[in-house]
Amino acid sequence: MPFWKSRFFVVGALLVVLGSGPLVAVMVLSGLGLTKDPNPNPIGFGLLAFLTFWPGVVLMLLGILASRRRR
Repeated sequence: MPFWKSRFFVVGALLVVLGSGPLVAVMVLSGLGLTKDPNPNPIGFGLLAFLTFWPGVVLMLLGILASRRRR
């Protein structure tokens, strides 16, 4: 079974994308000059990314290890 079909991997990837996505979007929009503030302070988005990134990475690693173990 490929690792991307593992529930651990899928949940971890969603956690990373949904947790870090808003912060990345604010950085990109600010870099393109599409925000009113050229130097925004997205503390809430930063905290969200901080709290979801590493648990997501750990879940993805567990999914990869579990799928390799099944082989």
